[in-house]
Amino acid sequence: MAAIGLAVALLIKTCLFQVFMIPSGSMENTLRIGDRVGVNKLAPLTGWKPEPGQPVVFKDPGDWLPPQPTDGNPVSSAVGSVLSFVGLVPPKDDNYLVKRVIATGGQTVQCSGTTLTVNGAKVDEPYLHPGDDSCAGLDFGPVTVPQGYVWVEGDHRSDSADSRYHQRGPGGGAVPVDNVVGPVAAVVWPLNHLDWFGWVGR
Repeated sequence: MAAIGLAVALLIKTCLFQVFMIPSGSMENTLRIGDRVGVNKLAPLTGWKPEPGQPVVFKDPGDWLPPQPTDGNPVSSAVGSVLSFVGLVPPKDDNYLVKRVIATGGQTVQCSGTTLTVNGAKVDEPYLHPGDDSCAGLDFGPVTVPQGYVWVEGDHRSDSADSRYHQRGPGGGAVPVDNVVGPVAAVVWPLNHLDWFGWVGR
């Protein structure tokens, strides 16, 4: 029964949903530190592509995150690796980030003063952290997102080292679509912050 349970968990993680932990406040108040979010991994398998406005989880495209600490206890490390492999706990290496898609390949994004625009049209951002504006003191652009990439920013704009801060890196700050695991569908833990964003986020 245990083997069957692990096999089912692995199948769910591979094709349906995977749980990730929110380690920072960059997406507050939409997602809070310590939240566990369920990511829809079926969406990319059925032709879904990231669209502006969707919160997504993606693999670090290159030095966005500092080196992750390792567990010095070999037993707990091994158990954690197994549980992470089958999807019962967040990924062991934890080199994943969550941000909101602002623009996709071919679109031009710019921020000036307090106004964010995509292809010259102002973006309404009701999800921003209270007290933040769209630029949070950092003007940039215009930047044209390469095809096959997405431009991502955190909802807590003043506390998010996102595409804006990595414009000298690969992709000019944009993230390859191939690095995107899928859209955030729900907050599944803690119980007092359960939330549903829809199959492809919101």
